[in-house]
Amino acid sequence: MPDAAAPTEPATPAPSKERVPRPVYLLGLSIFVLGTTEFMLAGLLPTISRDMGVSIPDAGLLISGFAIGMTLGAPTMAVATLRLPRKLTLLGALAVFVAGHVVGALAPSYSVLMVTRVVSAVATGAFWAVASVVAVRLAPVGSTARALAVLVGGLTLSNVLGVPAGTWVGQELGWRAAFWAVAALAALAAVGVMAVIPRTQGGDVPSVRVRDELRVFRGRRIWLALATTASFQAAVFAAFSYFAPLLTDVAGVPEDSVPFVLALFGVGTFVGITIGGRVADRGLFTNIFGSLIALATALVVLAVVSGHPVAAVVAIVAVGLTGFSIAPGLNARVFVVAGDAPTLAASVNTSAFNVGNTVGPWAGGAVISAGWGYVAPVWVAVALTGTALALATAAWRHEHSHDHRHLPAT
Repeated sequence: MPDAAAPTEPATPAPSKERVPRPVYLLGLSIFVLGTTEFMLAGLLPTISRDMGVSIPDAGLLISGFAIGMTLGAPTMAVATLRLPRKLTLLGALAVFVAGHVVGALAPSYSVLMVTRVVSAVATGAFWAVASVVAVRLAPVGSTARALAVLVGGLTLSNVLGVPAGTWVGQELGWRAAFWAVAALAALAAVGVMAVIPRTQGGDVPSVRVRDELRVFRGRRIWLALATTASFQAAVFAAFSYFAPLLTDVAGVPEDSVPFVLALFGVGTFVGITIGGRVADRGLFTNIFGSLIALATALVVLAVVSGHPVAAVVAIVAVGLTGFSIAPGLNARVFVVAGDAPTLAASVNTSAFNVGNTVGPWAGGAVISAGWGYVAPVWVAVALTGTALALATAAWRHEHSHDHRHLPAT
């Protein structure tokens, strides 16, 4: 696969006008369920904290625990299932996910709940990695970023509908009821995958070797891409994980209004991912740089206006819009770098997202525990966004220098 030459013209085909196939949307809906369980805890931290007798930062570690499970589970399961039919892998991952949430709903203690979060996350990581490859294989040439945007769109839909619904169910019926609801939706998703996803996909061949997949990791390009993903995601989650206490304790928003604000945040993410997918198919670095600069701006505004309820809500919506608009570019960038061996690279990129999901809540919780208040995680997010921007700049410079080294002699 040829290298990208400039920030607006990576080595991707011209955007296709063909529609993304329907099975890809089914995968996006499945990820809606998986994303709901990952993100809904942000709105349930006070409830879980009271029920389990732990602090809010400790409850926030359940988000980190899920992220750790995905970080380790995605590449491990990608290697373990490399020669299995991808449809079978998707169904197996959903089955484990359902079982994890049933046990989680019955968990008698914080430690048991943490274990179920990690197990469910391993299954989620396996599903994400394989679903990404299936979506790209099914997508028309030149629409890779749009196909991946559909998957991330499922994630944003979980913010629009799943997170506020899960938060509302948790507040009204208890957080365990939210876990039961997610388990039921995951079972329905498994039925859909069984019925809609073709039995085999391109790449389901016995000749696939781990050695071929590992070869991608010998170069600097993939590591710069993964580091950008991890630092960006850490920025988003350092702030997002503590939106609920920020809204109630700093902005003065009533607790029962938090689900509504999270829904607005989700609307912002949905708009951002839609725009980002179209921009990324025309220029990956344009998408990446533009999103990071806009995210840093939105975070600074949120920190400054956090004491004013209306302004804080508007700023949170802006964080959602700018934060998720980058996802298609980050995902598609890894597929460009990986070339013909995308499965392990896609899974490790999923891990990179979840390294960020792990570091972000930890960093945000650390500054809260240090007594710096609920605005401090937002400033941590600003610093992490700056780190991601520096890494993206290094990646672009590497691409540019590589292009010059390979110009034909004149």
